[in-house]
Amino acid sequence: MTDLHSGAASAPTFLYAVDPEVLHPKLDGLCHSVLSSSFSTTALLEALSSGLADVSCLLRTVPAAEGRLIERGIGLIAGLNPDLVVLTENIRLPVTKAALDVVERNDPRNYASLTLDADAGGRRGYTPDLIIVNKKTRLAYVVDVKRSLSSYDAPRLQDLKRRMLAGALTVPDLLYREHHRLVAGEVQVVILDAQNANRDTPTGIWPVADLDHLLSIEGAGKAIAYLRRSFQQGIEQNWKQARSAEAQYKTLSEQDRRVGAAPWVDTPEPEGLRLRADNRSSRISDAAVHPDRPQVRIGFASLPGLRQAVPA
Repeated sequence: MTDLHSGAASAPTFLYAVDPEVLHPKLDGLCHSVLSSSFSTTALLEALSSGLADVSCLLRTVPAAEGRLIERGIGLIAGLNPDLVVLTENIRLPVTKAALDVVERNDPRNYASLTLDADAGGRRGYTPDLIIVNKKTRLAYVVDVKRSLSSYDAPRLQDLKRRMLAGALTVPDLLYREHHRLVAGEVQVVILDAQNANRDTPTGIWPVADLDHLLSIEGAGKAIAYLRRSFQQGIEQNWKQARSAEAQYKTLSEQDRRVGAAPWVDTPEPEGLRLRADNRSSRISDAAVHPDRPQVRIGFASLPGLRQAVPA
């Protein structure tokens, strides 16, 4: 494979590159799996029907879900570079008092070659989102992915860095003993800011736009930006559809809902569902509720797990 150059004299060279036509459908699949499992139109509509507390609870989970999605996306993109090993499971790193003392009282250059036992106990620990190991260069990255650093004040961010550095001292031992004798000659700590609002490379803060350098893959940062846009647009689309369906439901008069014939209609007509009440008809588009399903069931809200009987 030929080297890729950006055209700038000082630009880095990468052996591998993202092919959007191949990668984007895979990223779309990751995005769809998260949206359909937790933030589908149905889930949002049920939350709206239940009240503000349920809506708030569901929406508060969006940032965490997006963070996990970014981690999965990075793992998928890293697979384009055969020199990389990406670890995401069973990587809790011990953070001992001795390790914290080393980090707090010394210049990083003084403990750059120090390795601690990964079995060392400690009251505290640190679990990185990813450990990325380049088998060719023997460089290991301890990565913490942050959807945003705006909520981190200086002391909290500094504490995170200390724990990451203290935990990183055990990484060479952990890799060698528990991950098929992987060898790390150097371990570096990276905090990835997905919003691209911060860059302080000397202290380990990278914007996700610099992911190309982390993975040695051209276009990696742009691919994650694409994944975030797809997720955010999907959330927005499902939210609008849920609100539209809820609004249409509320347009039925109280009399319609009290007398209304069948709250559940199994066979929609081609142009929509027909709900009959008091010899009148009202049409609701089933596509507004379940855009990905050919058939929709619409009815009154009930307790979870219970379904109201269909009037004869």
